[in-house]
Amino acid sequence: MEKFKRSADSQVAITELMLPSHSNFSGKIHGGYILNLMDQIAFACASKHSRSYCVTASVNKVDFLNPIEVGELVTLKASINYTGRTSMVVGVRVESENIQTGIKKHCNSSYFTMVAKDADGKKNIAVPGLIIDTVQGIRRFARSIQRKNEAQSRSSKFEAVNFKYEEHLDTLKSENIKIEID
Repeated sequence: MEKFKRSADSQVAITELMLPSHSNFSGKIHGGYILNLMDQIAFACASKHSRSYCVTASVNKVDFLNPIEVGELVTLKASINYTGRTSMVVGVRVESENIQTGIKKHCNSSYFTMVAKDADGKKNIAVPGLIIDTVQGIRRFARSIQRKNEAQSRSSKFEAVNFKYEEHLDTLKSENIKIEID
């Protein structure tokens, strides 16, 4: 196994025509279909980097920015933004293009944490580190570390054993809820 690899060595892109069978009841492309494509390309990118089978450990923030129409081309681009010991953060960007006008829209960006597995798919295995050769690469790596730290902080603060509801009552007053705790 190589000790380090460049992000460019494992970048993956796919383009697919959006068909009526991919649409929801309002005639837009179903978000679940796009998520499925995103997971597939994240898997391909992580597997290419690690040269092993990978599984999705988490997905960070999926915002659907613009709707995708039937008949548009959707391009998904994936690259490794961060490497840990056995995990990788894959940045995925989704763009749609109207083939008649040529107008492109950024539809989604998200971050998939992928974990490399052994041949049996049971044990986590080490992945090559990342060679960073651009300022953009440093920004992406540093941002991935920040997202990882924020996720750890969020999860522990709201664990049942640590949660103190009294600390949140003032914040909740302006929300659309009615609290009826005895």
